[in-house]
Amino acid sequence: MTFHGPNTGAARAAAQPGRSAADAAALAELAGVPTALWLGAWSGDVTATVRQEVAAARSAGAVPVFVTYNVPGRDCGGHSAGGAGSAAAYLQWVQAVVAGIGTAQAVVVVEPDALAQQCGDPAERTAMLRAAVGMLEANPATHTYVDAGNPTWIDAATMAGRLRAAGATTADGFALNVSNFETTASNVAYGQQVSSLLGGTHFVVDTSRNGNGPGTDWCNPSGRALGERPTASTGQARVDAYLWIKRAGESDGTCNGGPAAGTFWDSYAIGLVRAA
Repeated sequence: MTFHGPNTGAARAAAQPGRSAADAAALAELAGVPTALWLGAWSGDVTATVRQEVAAARSAGAVPVFVTYNVPGRDCGGHSAGGAGSAAAYLQWVQAVVAGIGTAQAVVVVEPDALAQQCGDPAERTAMLRAAVGMLEANPATHTYVDAGNPTWIDAATMAGRLRAAGATTADGFALNVSNFETTASNVAYGQQVSSLLGGTHFVVDTSRNGNGPGTDWCNPSGRALGERPTASTGQARVDAYLWIKRAGESDGTCNGGPAAGTFWDSYAIGLVRAA
């Protein structure tokens, strides 16, 4: 399985006039790596957005990777606050995503941080995620992974319980390290613990920015590097793929000199490439 997804921020930055050849080359390299397409209110007509990416992936002979990021109370009011206004609105939106995928093959990572963070009504949030998984899994060609945080956040037993309640055992599995920097080895070790507690459920790992492991801060830490390129050939039992889920080069938020969350940050992106 090969993956598809444009890093449009990197592509635009690489094409800016007046940029040095070395910087343009670094950004072009980043733009060429398949990266997940994040879906939220900014997606506009999300059915059309998803359908367009599905068509582009099909033309390239690849599989698109999507991230749903619109759960009510998203990021618990942090740097990426937002989300749908209610459970009903959220599930209607998920159904629109499902309509865009249709019967095509796709990978969907469900709601980064939603299970690891506990704010609002955890039972209601879990029920929403479980319903979303059911909608996505109605298409047998959709590979659905529920986000499970990272190895340093929630202990394996607690996370396994949350994943089970959210329907991860009826999905393709769970996702680790989304937008984080923990090493691939630590994610695989933690993932295997969680997997064993769930009866062997598979998982994927975000390797987009973990080439140098974590820094002292989760938000735009300096000195980080790109990680292993996306592949479904991990050589690890139960690990379905290493993916670039975070769009490398996009800011984590207004911290350590970064712009607003999700804004492409040229100098940080170039640093990730050069440190790899």
